[in-house]
Amino acid sequence: MNPRNLTFCRYGSVAEIGPEAWRPCETPGNPFLDYDFLLALEESRSVGPGTGWEPRYLALHDESGLAAVVPAFLRSDSWGEYIFDFQWAGAYEQAGLPYYPKITVAAPFTPATGERFLVRPGFPKAEAVSRLAESLSALADDEGASSVHILFCTKEEQELLSGAGYFPRLSYQFHWTNAGYRDFDGYLDGLRSQKRKHIRRERKEVAATGLEIETVTDAGITPAHLDALWRFYQSTHLKRGSQGYLTREFFRMIPERLSDRTVIVTAKDGGAFTAGTLNFQKGPNLYGRYWGSDRHYPFLHFELCFYRLIEHAIATGKTLFEAGAQGEHKFLRGFAASPTYSAHWIAHPGGRRSIGAFLEREQPAVQRTIEAYNRVSPLKRVRGTAPEDPSGADGGAPESPTGSAEEEE
Repeated sequence: MNPRNLTFCRYGSVAEIGPEAWRPCETPGNPFLDYDFLLALEESRSVGPGTGWEPRYLALHDESGLAAVVPAFLRSDSWGEYIFDFQWAGAYEQAGLPYYPKITVAAPFTPATGERFLVRPGFPKAEAVSRLAESLSALADDEGASSVHILFCTKEEQELLSGAGYFPRLSYQFHWTNAGYRDFDGYLDGLRSQKRKHIRRERKEVAATGLEIETVTDAGITPAHLDALWRFYQSTHLKRGSQGYLTREFFRMIPERLSDRTVIVTAKDGGAFTAGTLNFQKGPNLYGRYWGSDRHYPFLHFELCFYRLIEHAIATGKTLFEAGAQGEHKFLRGFAASPTYSAHWIAHPGGRRSIGAFLEREQPAVQRTIEAYNRVSPLKRVRGTAPEDPSGADGGAPESPTGSAEEEE
């Protein structure tokens, strides 16, 4: 029976769905799966054929129109996902099995938590997840994909997906949360005295350079800002021997398409841009994304990527600031270790058994890591509420239990 007359459709572009249908399904705090953001990625050719991120949007329709949609991508590698499965791909290769292509549901090359199943208000979320999960496995079968990976989803979505045969995976990042701070000094008051002094010393040294630092958004963004950010973006990736995901055209589209979602922090030396960060915001949330500079200035990275954005978050009433993937330097400056969630469906029975067993062993180790970090947090309120270590040990924060190499944003 199909009492709602539900139907499924697959689309190769968000434009085929259209803004009128998509926008009612958007979530209030994450800009990266908004219609305008995804369309900018497509039209700038940051995603699409030849990029390793080929859109395969899956939509659920009822008699009222679009009921739910999931942004899926056909992947030919695992770069830009930030929840690492390279070991799984290597094991498949050793067994003579193809791991790629695979299906990934995510905000492309963006390690930001948010809902991955976008649902029209009033339509049952659990039903949408259940039906679209089935549609994803059918898509994988049709594309010859080894697996489906739902990355940086919400905990609720992960739990719903577990009921649909997906393996849950626990990871972590370092997030800043607003405890009602009146200003930056109020935030510093919540840190242990040693870290408080350390941050003030860092900011004092940056101020002594005489660099002109500004934070701009919306109408304050100019072509000069974007030209400088593109230059920094390119140089950062060239230093790493890699190529950036975003194209020059994406940066050109920001003023027209995304200005109210964009926060830029730049530093000028002698009137010329010398460093900058590109960040995005929506509702109560702020997300740090890309950083670059022409030359090294001590502590400038922390000033532009953390401190100025924390000031912006406090001034604009943001409650969450996610500054990107990994990085103990975030933890040392008052970002708490926070769980992140993903869910994975594996087609091959042998791969399913092996990966399922691995994830079952991995999860308690990751949970212990999160708790170990927060037991020694510079944040007094986090340190005071972290679970006690039953072993009685209270050493420094441990290394990642997965042994995975960090992919820098």
